[in-house]
Amino acid sequence: MVYGYHRTSTKEQHLDRGIAEITKYCEEHNMKLEKVYTDQQTGKNFERARYIVLTEDVLRAGDILIITEIDRLGRTKQDTLNELRKLREKNVRVMVLELPTTLIDYSSIDNEMAKMMMETVNNMMIELYASMAEAEMHKKQKRQKEGYEALKARGEWDKLGRPVAIDYKKFCKEYEKVESGKKRPCEVMRDLKLNESTYYRYRKRYLAEHKKGE
Repeated sequence: MVYGYHRTSTKEQHLDRGIAEITKYCEEHNMKLEKVYTDQQTGKNFERARYIVLTEDVLRAGDILIITEIDRLGRTKQDTLNELRKLREKNVRVMVLELPTTLIDYSSIDNEMAKMMMETVNNMMIELYASMAEAEMHKKQKRQKEGYEALKARGEWDKLGRPVAIDYKKFCKEYEKVESGKKRPCEVMRDLKLNESTYYRYRKRYLAEHKKGE
């Protein structure tokens, strides 16, 4: 039996492209595709509902599993390699469309030395692509963390999704009255309906923007 598997990290991402690629490959190579199983969640681990059903209840010895790219299977190198090893031990052949070496049926090679060399090259390519997938995941996490830290440093933490308490320009106008002695902080909090933590968060941003030299 031939099955496909495709994954996206979030529900906002579309599964269509991966499913179409797997379907097209099977059609072009006269392979009867039984079904494409899909998940829409992180590739950091393999605790995914449809993947578990596929590997534990569906796949049998002699079956073929097709995926478009290594990172659609998993993002962490060692876990991905372990998962591929389990599938091999189960005698399930994994074909990765982005890796031509995985599309060759080595069982048809008579020369044992040539067969061993091809399998070695294939394993090296899989490990390389798994390493690249993990490196890309770490790079993405690093960029995300740096972006969050930059927002915090600029006092723009609200942009991460927390509702903005009030318009910042409105706060500035009122806070200037505190700076000039026309109002006390408690009066600004009362008039703008701000709690203490929000007031001081906005104040910190104001001071950073207007008193950088102090």
